[in-house]
Amino acid sequence: MSEKNSTFIEIVNILEAGSCPYGHEIGDKFEYPEERGKICAAAFNSIYPYALGINIGASFPWEEDPDSVTICCPDYKNPVVFKITKNNSKLISN
Repeated sequence: MSEKNSTFIEIVNILEAGSCPYGHEIGDKFEYPEERGKICAAAFNSIYPYALGINIGASFPWEEDPDSVTICCPDYKNPVVFKITKNNSKLISN
């Protein structure tokens, strides 16, 4: 058995018009890396470096909680705001 990290990604806001053309909604939650395919590709391209960083132990000291980071997708008409948070419990895989 080996331990692996997991990271939570949650949609906390959708700015401007308030709707996501991909269909994401406030409150949607995803576990990274397992559910990365459920996130809009353009959004995931923007948040990937942060999700990967948190998953391997990075911290963001400028954030209120250094174990999380808030990032927007690149849609300038409807920016979806993602909060990426470290899961402090390890998953066990066989």
